[in-house]
Amino acid sequence: MSFSAPTPLPLDPEDAIARRHALAEAIAQESGRIASAYFRDPARLTIDTKLNGQDVVSIADKEVETLLRRRIADAFPDDAVLGEEYGLQAGTSGFTWVMDPIDGTSPFVFGIPAWCVSIAVMAEERIVAGVIFAPETAELFSARRGGGATLNGRPMRVAQDSSLQSGVLGLGANHRVPSAVISRFVGKLLDEGGMFIRNGSGALSLAYVAAGRLAAYWEPHMNAWDCFAGFLLIEEAGGWIVDPATWADLSSGGVVLAGSPRTRADLLRLADV
Repeated sequence: MSFSAPTPLPLDPEDAIARRHALAEAIAQESGRIASAYFRDPARLTIDTKLNGQDVVSIADKEVETLLRRRIADAFPDDAVLGEEYGLQAGTSGFTWVMDPIDGTSPFVFGIPAWCVSIAVMAEERIVAGVIFAPETAELFSARRGGGATLNGRPMRVAQDSSLQSGVLGLGANHRVPSAVISRFVGKLLDEGGMFIRNGSGALSLAYVAAGRLAAYWEPHMNAWDCFAGFLLIEEAGGWIVDPATWADLSSGGVVLAGSPRTRADLLRLADV
């Protein structure tokens, strides 16, 4: 799934990953402050429609992604970058940055503080670093492969004892899948005693799973830039995910299921996976 050319990784890959992880944390917070300034002054926002009236992009999305790309290019000019707004820039280092400058654009433009900056780093085929920053709550969710997951520098874990019946499931929906897929899943979940919320940001919902706030998350289709950072957060916080290697390719996206250990069997069954 990598978009970098098949060149060898550095002789000290752990140091290379650590440096990229540190940069991801720094630029997520820097860009989040820029986005937050737009959020607090909506008169500055210009908004364009993409696929439909529910799929929009703002000037803040574009400005933030431009900044992220510039910071990455300054530090690691040979890395590949895949972003929601400007697509793929190929690289030769073996590292690929996968990012959404503002995940939750609809809440963002309507003044709802359920949005975040999401940045993942891949080394060849593996996600090795993930950062999600929620500016309006000043929360930095961060993980490095094998190094655990943190929230504002403190270790975080999924809700080990939560099930679909005792916890709350985060749910995502979009117009890329038939509405019947969503309604059928919701019906089965409710019939089995479960409950759900949808906050409009899949990335932030995945971070909430990693932090133990949500028991699990399901969305029938997400793009890589929306979920790769969250995937690593959950894995490093002791949860499970459906491996995106099952997707056709990185650019096409696929189904997202993730959660605490006790949700796995029921969620896979309800989602017919």
